[in-house]
Amino acid sequence: MRPFLFLSLLLTSAAQAELTGEQQQVPLESLPTDPSQAKIVLLAGSPSNKPGQHEYFAGCSLMADWLKSVPGVAPVMVADGWPKNEAVLEGAHSVVIYMDGGDKLAFLAPERWARMKALADAGTGFVILHQAIDCHADRATDFQNWFGAAFQSDIGCRGHWDVKFNAVPTHAVNQGIVPFELLKDGWLYNLHFAQTGVTSLLACPMPDSSRKTEDAKSHAGRAETVAWAYERPNGGRSFGFTGCDLHSNWSEPNQRKLLLNGILWTSKLEVPAGGASSETTPEDLAKNWDRKVFLKKTAAKK
Repeated sequence: MRPFLFLSLLLTSAAQAELTGEQQQVPLESLPTDPSQAKIVLLAGSPSNKPGQHEYFAGCSLMADWLKSVPGVAPVMVADGWPKNEAVLEGAHSVVIYMDGGDKLAFLAPERWARMKALADAGTGFVILHQAIDCHADRATDFQNWFGAAFQSDIGCRGHWDVKFNAVPTHAVNQGIVPFELLKDGWLYNLHFAQTGVTSLLACPMPDSSRKTEDAKSHAGRAETVAWAYERPNGGRSFGFTGCDLHSNWSEPNQRKLLLNGILWTSKLEVPAGGASSETTPEDLAKNWDRKVFLKKTAAKK
């Protein structure tokens, strides 16, 4: 019998969620002192994927900084996808969910799932971004009820390519946004949406070669919605966007405006006529990236 041959495989790992020294300077779970301010909780997922992709902490930190300049708004940053002190969620006007989905969702545990349901039942706003919309079939109904949409891997498709948004429908979330392009971002599409209450905000054609599931193939040539607004039956509001894979695309003013408008709208705050304003620099975009570790894993072969 031949001896075992050990192959060294490099795998990207989210095993280390320890904050970097730079990230430790970002205030976490800091409750607002003024009860009149609208509390926006940003749930930043644990480290994931390659540097420059899935920079959940850095992305949430940027959004928090921009929200600080909005009068009457108090952003609260949370690391590792879920607050250590769940009182952070109490009274939130909106909760931003920016993390890995599927088996890696930070709120799959029964008690956390119940907390999410309670937030939805209370009319709390939700903003759900990129992979976080990915769920298993047994969770899809809740996702549609809470967020207005669900992505299932056996139905939906995903991939990286350039997209152009040539049409910008009239909606509060789209205020101030003009047609724009995002380069090489990662997209999830062929979502299944709630039957009522959903408004498509941004849609574009996807490469038909990327339609790998039978359901997606049946819609060849269709413009696919990747940003939407959802008015829940109980008056709560949700906004979703399946981009935000590449951290570099935060340099696009229309993407920033879309996200900030969505947060304000789900919080039931007024969206400025020209949309929410923000500024960023290359130095800002280089801050607070996760420490991403490549672990070696051995595999045995006879």
